[in-house]
Amino acid sequence: MTKDPEQQSSRFSAVSLGRGLDLRSPVLLASGTVSYGEELNKITNLGKIGGIVTKAISPEPRQGNPPQRIAETPCGMINAIGLANVGLKRFIAEKIPFLQQLDTSVIVNIAGKSIDDYCTVIEHLEDCEDINAYEINLSCPNVKGECMIMGVSREATFEIISKLRSITSRHLMVKLTPNVTSISSIALAAEEAGADSVSLINTLVGMAVDYKKRKPLLTNVTGGLSGPAIKPVALAKVWEVYNAVKIPIVGMGGIASFKDAMEFLLTGAKAIQIGTMNFVDPDIGETVADNLEEFFAAPENPTIEEYTGSLMVG
Repeated sequence: MTKDPEQQSSRFSAVSLGRGLDLRSPVLLASGTVSYGEELNKITNLGKIGGIVTKAISPEPRQGNPPQRIAETPCGMINAIGLANVGLKRFIAEKIPFLQQLDTSVIVNIAGKSIDDYCTVIEHLEDCEDINAYEINLSCPNVKGECMIMGVSREATFEIISKLRSITSRHLMVKLTPNVTSISSIALAAEEAGADSVSLINTLVGMAVDYKKRKPLLTNVTGGLSGPAIKPVALAKVWEVYNAVKIPIVGMGGIASFKDAMEFLLTGAKAIQIGTMNFVDPDIGETVADNLEEFFAAPENPTIEEYTGSLMVG
């Protein structure tokens, strides 16, 4: 179905990330926190937000890491899910028909062990209608020896995005890890290779332990830290990348309110993704989208274009 960025939301909060990814709101829901949208669609109005990013899809089904694979931490959570997903075949047969009915943009997150894996997924999805973009996951911190390796190398990032750019005309969003020396260098490599946007940050590598049992809380030992605890790091990385690349930035990392969303826009993000907070408040995306629309509709306030990246320093 055709998704109209003006429907159910006025022009005041609509944004375009280029190459056909036009959003009625800058609010997206992050991969791994909304599955494939089916459950959340029953309890909130996904038509009010800009779009959802699906759970990562790999060529073959994945069970992920064994439990325990989620634990609470102060101001957040740590997970080592391990990219568990239904696999490409079931995704096309069972999930795409539902996603095509959603009145919002659909971004498919893609992960793999090799460049060939990423190419296989995209090649099979090219004939599926109503996919608005691919988010290329080069930054999962809890899958040993896979996509994280590509995301920490400028050369590997350039190689894989160049290859994917050659096989699709759809919007390519590249998800970046903060677990590198220079995130702006990786972002520049993605831009030079043909990425249309970058999303950041993915989770920080973290660890939680039980001092009484003298054991880690996660079977995987380490995992990805998310939630409000990582917001200061995320803001700093968004600001760094904003000052390095020309393509749009989708900011994420600890967004839990309208105020948080505004901070990411201010530091240079053109859109934002809400992740961990979806587990706490399933309506958070709709609420933040409404708040942004109200703010930018007020004549005394700047437009969203004027506000984005307008942080005053010095």
